[in-house]
Amino acid sequence: MQTMAAPTTSLLPAALALVGGGLLGLLLAQLVQRALGRLSRRSDDVVITVLVDTIPPVAWVLSASLAWQILPTTAASDRVVFGLAKLILVVLIVRLVNRIGLRLLQRWASHAGDLELANLIRSLAPMLKALVWCLGAVFYLQNIGVQMAAIWALLSAGGIGAGLALKEPVSQFFEYITILLDKPFQPGQLIHVGQVWGTVEKVGVRSTRLRSINGEAIVMSNSSLTGAVVANFGEMQRRRLSLRLGLKLDTPIEQLERLPNLLSEIVQGDGTAEFERCHFVSLSTSSLEFELVYGVPTNDFKQALDVQQRINLHILRRFAEQGLELAATS
Repeated sequence: MQTMAAPTTSLLPAALALVGGGLLGLLLAQLVQRALGRLSRRSDDVVITVLVDTIPPVAWVLSASLAWQILPTTAASDRVVFGLAKLILVVLIVRLVNRIGLRLLQRWASHAGDLELANLIRSLAPMLKALVWCLGAVFYLQNIGVQMAAIWALLSAGGIGAGLALKEPVSQFFEYITILLDKPFQPGQLIHVGQVWGTVEKVGVRSTRLRSINGEAIVMSNSSLTGAVVANFGEMQRRRLSLRLGLKLDTPIEQLERLPNLLSEIVQGDGTAEFERCHFVSLSTSSLEFELVYGVPTNDFKQALDVQQRINLHILRRFAEQGLELAATS
């Protein structure tokens, strides 16, 4: 009779530990939900829900482990039960971390303000989930007594090999991130890189597509763009243009004196350009040179060329009316 009394006397405390722990977990979940619910305006409701949903099963697993310890069991059965309990806890915690991490990742993407960057951030979700699961698996194996020296050596060797293999893609990825965050140019803007003039059409992970002034598509690697001097004409609010005019040496001085006012009238004729200055800057044996400088308040390259063309035609027309002749260039 005494041999049967021990299991019978242990069964009631074990049952109380199991039920009490589970109910305590449910109570704790309710308290956490109410406490964090008051901060819902400053907190993420999804994160609160995930946290509250995870507390009860964790409590049940812990209370079941405690109840099993109260029962008279063998060492072999203890290893199996506690190993299973640890596995369930690791799975619950990994799921909790993944769900909260993915939610925070989605919030970051929604506040990125850039469609390309948002898509890139969302594409990191599978890699984040895989990383958390790998860490959870390593933690579980180490916790149940598996010798990790060989596994760590294998992971280290694999990490070095993967790092060497992914060196170029990772470098391209960070160059893409640099362009998206720094924003030296955006689609639709005219840029000048080296000998290339073109309008940005699309910024990709590996390369950027431009459309040249002549119409052909130009694909440049992001590394060549981040390492070069980029002149962005799309950021210009005003274009400054200059023109050198060489008049014949026999031009009367009276006409030379009136030339700055004449050019000022031409530039400001229809209000599309802003006159800055005009000076007699050079006296040579072949010509009398004036320099005209004016501004066009636009960042549109074609519109600036239209204004420049209008001014050049008006200059020729007024010179013909005034009897002014340009000197022949050698």
